Amino acid sequence: SWLHAELFASRNFGVAIHKYGAIKGGAFNFIDQNIFGGKLPFTLHDTTPDYACLKLAADSKKIDYPKPDGKLSFDKLSSVFLSSTNHEEEQPCHLKLTDPSIPISKNLPLYDEPAQRYCPAGVYEVITKEDGEKRFQINAQNCVHCKTCDIKDPSQNITWVAPEGAGGPTYPNM
Repeated sequence: SWLHAELFASRNFGVAIHKYGAIKGGAFNFIDQNIFGGKLPFTLHDTTPDYACLKLAADSKKIDYPKPDGKLSFDKLSSVFLSSTNHEEEQPCHLKLTDPSIPISKNLPLYDEPAQRYCPAGVYEVITKEDGEKRFQINAQNCVHCKTCDIKDPSQNITWVAPEGAGGPTYPNM
């Protein structure tokens, strides 16, 4: 199919950038795409899992994003609304934590709890109580079932399982 041909031709793109960096990976991709048409007789593979590539918060510069304007950029919850995500009330949480203490005790000090940023639906929040104590909150009803949390969590503490019922996103306008 046309889709298979298109995906096959671009299979090495991201891996080349990850493995060889922007300059060498970009040169590899230029040759692969423009000279060989994406039909090199081999496929590159990422050997490092995505969660192992996360930098420590201390080694990273905090990004100050502008407020969403509602025309070109939108807040996460508005985007979740557009997905028509629906989960039945009172169903068990389908996002399981192996150890509920890890998000606050390990991920928060090391990575500034990345789940609150990598989740495209705002499912994960760090809530500060009145006494200053921090608590990890999961808003499972917002989940759009992308499984990013299962892939990207640096502690591999979050496991996505299929929710009960027929809940989830429907994307009616796509």
